[in-house]
Amino acid sequence: MNASIPNFTLANGQKIPAMGYGVYMMSSEEVREHLPQALELGYRHIDTANAYFNEVAVGEVVRSCGIPREELFVTTKLFPQSYPYERCAADIDATLSRLGLDYVDLLLFHQPYGDYVDGWRAMEEAVTSGKARAIGLSNFPVHKIDEILEVAVIKPAVLQVEINPYWNQRELKHALAERGLDDMVFEGWYPLGHGDAGLLAEPVFSQIAAAHGKTPAQVILRWHYQEGNVVFPKTLNPGHMADNIDIFDFEITDDEMARIAELPQHPFYQVPEEPPAFVLVENDYAQQATSGPRSPMRPNGE
Repeated sequence: MNASIPNFTLANGQKIPAMGYGVYMMSSEEVREHLPQALELGYRHIDTANAYFNEVAVGEVVRSCGIPREELFVTTKLFPQSYPYERCAADIDATLSRLGLDYVDLLLFHQPYGDYVDGWRAMEEAVTSGKARAIGLSNFPVHKIDEILEVAVIKPAVLQVEINPYWNQRELKHALAERGLDDMVFEGWYPLGHGDAGLLAEPVFSQIAAAHGKTPAQVILRWHYQEGNVVFPKTLNPGHMADNIDIFDFEITDDEMARIAELPQHPFYQVPEEPPAFVLVENDYAQQATSGPRSPMRPNGE
């Protein structure tokens, strides 16, 4: 199986695959084993981060997989220690060095703390210098996005936040559309509700799944696609990888989408206003140069 995954379009005209393979909480060895499996199945979008401590392994796979670089979409993220302008440019270069790439397709500020306003200029310079094709944010609330918009020459093209049928983020999308970001692409972590059995057991999903010959998880992933969300369902199982991208041969009806929209809304993880302790740690990303430790991040707030 080598599936063709459709694209969404960023504000700059760049294409972004609607589903990717995320390497959050994966060791370097796991990346070297499982990312090639995902690419063989047809995945072309790879989502990593400085704080995942596996960029070296991701870069190795990208360079050795035999797929032309221009056919791959590589995202990485900077942690708050890298935000101050004077440091940000150097840390972007260090990120590219770890990946062994000339550019990334998307570069995000990972967490909404620290000198993100100061650093946004360095992100814009990464675009103008060709080191990043597009830039965006992860986990940022509206009022902190407003701070960036006040200084931005290049607006954030992507926002990565928790999105699933229990937290559909339609209010957030509406608020940002009112700010001129109606062309922003949303990426969703916890796309299946962090493995929440209650979400997968909602009768609406089993009923829609039966109507279309799919599983409840596939229905939820198709819901994301029809909502315009890029997602990275986490799995190390090649069978599940294949199932996750087997969602582009059916369509949820308008009535079915309306039923899903009636589910009660609540996040699985509330991004705090003040930085958690793990965000304040000064990380040494050079540690990953060989086997690489697992990410020090908590299993919340990708």
